[in-house]
This record gives sequence, structure tokens and C-alpha cells, in this order.
Amino acid sequence: MNGQNRNDIKIGAEVDIILKKDQTTGTLTRGHVKKILTNSKYHPHGIKVMLEEGDMVGRVQNIVE
Repeated sequence: MNGQNRNDIKIGAEVDIILKKDQTTGTLTRGHVKKILTNSKYHPHGIKVMLEEGDMVGRVQNIVE
């Protein structure tokens, strides 16, 4: 599942995000959602979240099921 719809993302869910510094390389970082930062229901580049692991912030690319 992609990370463009806010309703699909839950606190504690395992996700792959792309950090701002990794946008050019496309490197993904896996972690668990601590906080959802995007207020809109949809974002074409992925919903922005903060991860529990190291308080990293990035846009969700995949939701791990």
C-alpha cells in the first residue's frame, strides 16, 4: 500500500519513508509511525510522518503489512 492517503496510516504502523536528504537517491528508511504531520487527507508525494526510531521525519512511500 502506498502512503498517499492519511486514513491508511496509523500510529505504530511499520512504514518505509524517504527522508528529505535521501530524495535524490531514493533511499528508504523503515520504522514505526510516532506522529502524523500532514493534515490533509491526501498528498501526492506521501503523507509526512515522524518515526519512533530517532525522531526522523519523512514522507511515507510504503506501508508494511
